[in-house]
Amino acid sequence: MAQPPVLSLEGLGLQQGGLTVNDGWLFRDLDLHIAPRDRLALIGRNGAGKTTLMKLISGEVEMDRGKRVIVPGTRVVMLEQEPDFSSCATLMDYALGGDDAPQRFEVEAIADQIGIDMTRDPAAASGGEKRRAAIARALASEPDVLLLDEPTNHLDLSAIDWLEEWLNRYTGAFVTISHDRTFLTRLTRATLWLDRGALRRKEVGFGGYEAWEDQVYAEEARAAEKLDARLKLEAHWLQRGVTARRKRNQGRLEKLWEMRAARAAMINPQGTAKMKLAADDSKTKSVITAEHITKSYGDRTVIKDFSLRIQRGDRIGIVGGNGAGKTTLLKMLTGELEPDSGEVTLAKNLSGVMIDQQRSLLSDEKTVRDVLAEGGDWIDVRGVRKHIQGYLKEFLFDPGLVEAKIGTLSGGERSRLLLAREFARTSNLLVLDEPTNDLDLETLDLLQEVIADYDGTVLIVSHDRDFLDRTVTVTLGLDGSGTVDIIAGGYADWERKRQDRTQNRGPKKAPPPPPPPQKKAKLSYKDQRDYDLLPGRIEELEAEIAANEDAMADPDLYTADPKKFAALTAKLEKLRGEKDAAEERWLALAEEVEALEG
Repeated sequence: MAQPPVLSLEGLGLQQGGLTVNDGWLFRDLDLHIAPRDRLALIGRNGAGKTTLMKLISGEVEMDRGKRVIVPGTRVVMLEQEPDFSSCATLMDYALGGDDAPQRFEVEAIADQIGIDMTRDPAAASGGEKRRAAIARALASEPDVLLLDEPTNHLDLSAIDWLEEWLNRYTGAFVTISHDRTFLTRLTRATLWLDRGALRRKEVGFGGYEAWEDQVYAEEARAAEKLDARLKLEAHWLQRGVTARRKRNQGRLEKLWEMRAARAAMINPQGTAKMKLAADDSKTKSVITAEHITKSYGDRTVIKDFSLRIQRGDRIGIVGGNGAGKTTLLKMLTGELEPDSGEVTLAKNLSGVMIDQQRSLLSDEKTVRDVLAEGGDWIDVRGVRKHIQGYLKEFLFDPGLVEAKIGTLSGGERSRLLLAREFARTSNLLVLDEPTNDLDLETLDLLQEVIADYDGTVLIVSHDRDFLDRTVTVTLGLDGSGTVDIIAGGYADWERKRQDRTQNRGPKKAPPPPPPPQKKAKLSYKDQRDYDLLPGRIEELEAEIAANEDAMADPDLYTADPKKFAALTAKLEKLRGEKDAAEERWLALAEEVEALEG
């Protein structure tokens, strides 16, 4: 039976200037219910109001209509995307500030696990250190409902792994906004989709979200075609493009795998520090050649005897923990930093563009037109002249935003605008430093598409595992020891390489002794009956589950008939539990039968 919610928003309405839909309402007649063990992904485009909705859930923002209902004693804690450290002398001061501050010993325990010195001055702390401090405060507060706004931003891979493990053990409910597909797929069990002022819910984790999204958009397109409403169809230009973009990206992924296979043939069997540098036909295609480069700081060697030839069209991903040397390697490969020994050679015609997500460079008082076209109507996009409104649509903006002030845009929209501006410049080398921060999932699909179609070479520093898997041909993996792994493939390929190496280094264990022979017997009457009948029962349960899932696929069901939705949810949970139990029982019996027979 489904548990009653610990927190609900009923009939929510909020008016907000700048980001408005529905005649001035950002949200109207919106319902949301959070149960004690919910694991919810909150999905929506930049500017849809995801962070605002989080603040309404937390009680930080008051709604204009509706009510917020919470079970007494329920503790709601929000991990903000950009916490305010301005009045704090140390990171610990931030963690212990406010009336609802956690206990110091709880903060210290979390900080020790996640690896952060809480005595650091926030003014001197990195983005990753500030994010870890904010996480330490949020988790140490022992929340019943945890609200996470882009929790993996600025975190390195080890910190992301630690956070995933903590959330897997967490016994409360959480709602998370994230662009990290791997993080969402591993952790979430239901999806909240915020779209054009409406909130849909599906009892499926993020792994099933894209199929659900495609289904909803297809249904809307059919309805629009029946109405023959030209204006309505025009209003859905973005949604109609999502599925087509996703299909195109599948084709690009196939091409990416072919490129990885070709690159794999050029990497030596060890896959570390050496890529073929022989004088062959590929030399004329080289844009960056590093030969035996080394870089140290004091007694610590950051990069050790590293050689690599980067060819025109390569997409190189650089991964590793904070402090492992990613930035040092990137600066040496682009000529910004000289190695202590060895040599880096850059092609004479190399023209690079650096995209590092410095949104602060965008003045709040400027308009979108000023940023993209210097106040004009046309923009040169890598030598091709395009109208600014058409170019905005390519980057998923409403063309009507052309006169909008930068100060009215969300953080994600500013990042997307910066990408649009930088990708327009003529270049043959793109350098992207954490390009996925603050971008929504649809923009990440677009960025994947733009990178795949780019004629030049791309260097990407990122902690976004899924993005790297979809984008790069070669991964340079740094573990902090100075050695650089060179892997044909993405993050997952590097992770497999590390696991294989760890297993090979471990002590070899003697095989366990064979089990003693078991006396032959036969199944009991009850066991034999279950063994014979359970397959049929499992098929019946699968059919019932499918029928209930079809009923719940109606995107308007939750709003139109919440009681029926709750009843279907409870029934579906019961059926799935019964099916899992039946399958486990039958598999156990099948193993017993196999043992008896042989």
